[in-house]
Amino acid sequence: MNRPAPKRTFAARTELLGPAEQAGRIESSSLISEKAADAIADITKRLNRLIPLLAERSRTDDGYRVVDYRTVIETFVDVWEKAAKRPQQMIEENVRLWTDLVTLGQRALQRVYLNMPAEPVIAPAPPDKRFKAEDWTENPASDYMKQAYLLFSRYCLSLVDAVEDLDPHTHLKAKFYMRQFVSASSPTNAVLTNPAVLRQTMMTHGENLLCGFKNFLEDLERGNGRLSLKMSDPKGFKFGDNLASSPGKVVYQNELMQLIQYTPTTETVYKRPLLVIPPWINKFYILDLKPKNSFIRWCVAQGHTVFLISWVNPGPELAAKSFEDYFREGPLAAIDAIEQATGEKDVNLIGYCIGGTLTGATLAQMAATGRARAASTTFFTTLLDFSDVGDISAFIDDSQLQLLDDHMQRLGYFEGHHMAEAFNLLRENELIWFFFINNYLLGRDPASFDLLYWNTDSTRMPTAMHSFYLRNMYFKNRLREPGGITLGGVPIDLRKIQVPLYFLSTREDHIAPWRTTYRGAQLPAGQVRFVLGASGHVAGVINPPVAEKYGYWTNDGLASTPEVWLETAKFQKGSWWPDWAQWVSSFAGEKIAARIPGAGGLKPIEDAPGSYVRMRSV
Repeated sequence: MNRPAPKRTFAARTELLGPAEQAGRIESSSLISEKAADAIADITKRLNRLIPLLAERSRTDDGYRVVDYRTVIETFVDVWEKAAKRPQQMIEENVRLWTDLVTLGQRALQRVYLNMPAEPVIAPAPPDKRFKAEDWTENPASDYMKQAYLLFSRYCLSLVDAVEDLDPHTHLKAKFYMRQFVSASSPTNAVLTNPAVLRQTMMTHGENLLCGFKNFLEDLERGNGRLSLKMSDPKGFKFGDNLASSPGKVVYQNELMQLIQYTPTTETVYKRPLLVIPPWINKFYILDLKPKNSFIRWCVAQGHTVFLISWVNPGPELAAKSFEDYFREGPLAAIDAIEQATGEKDVNLIGYCIGGTLTGATLAQMAATGRARAASTTFFTTLLDFSDVGDISAFIDDSQLQLLDDHMQRLGYFEGHHMAEAFNLLRENELIWFFFINNYLLGRDPASFDLLYWNTDSTRMPTAMHSFYLRNMYFKNRLREPGGITLGGVPIDLRKIQVPLYFLSTREDHIAPWRTTYRGAQLPAGQVRFVLGASGHVAGVINPPVAEKYGYWTNDGLASTPEVWLETAKFQKGSWWPDWAQWVSSFAGEKIAARIPGAGGLKPIEDAPGSYVRMRSV
């Protein structure tokens, strides 16, 4: 009788190896065991701390979610009712799916049993980086799973596309929710179907999953019972050291902002100061990351006296602060303070994203009141027209805004983590599932990356301001209407703006789609230079010349449509920064002796980057 061979112990297995290999295996095994023991001990401690946190969170949670399940259900009920009236397209999509699956199965058998190459039935779209590892192509089983998943994804999204008689907003929501479903269903997101994770699990005897569970609990604990996905090492950056390190002084502050004046690095500067108005969604230091890619530091080196608004991270005490308060205590207060500091009555303005929307409204208010204080204005990825804002509009309708208003009334603000979640869902594979795999399945810590550190340093929104902004800009698109918005008691009209304008948009922007920003650039009456950068909302803006990346498109004038503009535009290599520097210099005035922060009419309050930027959301 043949008896099964006894299982070899670790010691027996090492006898088959040479002395050096034995030592390596033993050392590796000991290291794994030690790390696993540490992970288990850490997990036990965190679970004990998390139980009361989770209990408290469940007691105080009002049930608000960025993706409201009732809205999702109502959306797909509407989709199903419309689809059931005309089933022909759904039948065709089912036939297409099953035909492609049969073909995929045949080609997989041909590859495995006949050892013959087989053309893929479907391939990932070029921007999709989830399946770039060789395993997804070289391993027949993984390749089959990949293609089956891609066919299923195409089928699900095509079903939504095929439904007729849906209103555009419901159609957009259905596509957005379906995309979230198919992204979550990817085989890359599971241990047994992701070859890299499976290999790591076998090599480490499951140690990666223990470390991943530890990371998961750590993220729950850091979020006080809410999952706060870590995208960058939170200990890897320090303000004033390797982040927001451009030297300067806070020379003015009020409840909503601190005004920073940066220290010059040239002996002479342009006479007219430069005021930067960043978004108050996230923080200003996206413009002052590491020295080599700091836009602020670069502007100072070009000879500008740079002032910048650092917005407060508001709490419930500022719940009543309105969009008009941001106008008065932001740009208006800053321009008045700059006059005290330098003696100059007007400035060159830069507005970024929502900071640019506020800047555009400010210019229109100045035009209506005859109080012109800007010699030129630059807009970075700014919406003045909100007719098509892309996937973010999936969250914008009357019922969802009412849920949001009810939630904010209870707290006095909109939480930063809800805002971050909404924006991360716009790029769910890059900003959610990538880190889910890295942190929880592979058990690794994310790298130190300044841009992703900034992305997770979220800010709150005051109730009054945020409600007004979402309803009047995103939902009703009133800013583009003459008299649609009243600011400072005056109906404003963007068409009255006569200031020379520079619009920088980016071709892959998922927050401020460039075709929509182009429509906004067509509204003012002043001379407009429109420039289109490659890449997206952040990387396309923070593109220093030394990087020699991306490129940009220019055109001598504005065409009737963005498509016509792009067809006749000229592509330029490298960064758009020098193009802007040449443009703005014509409005900057003569050169004078460099201004030292605090030497004028405003005395220093504290060193840059100030205390407001250090306020973190919990």
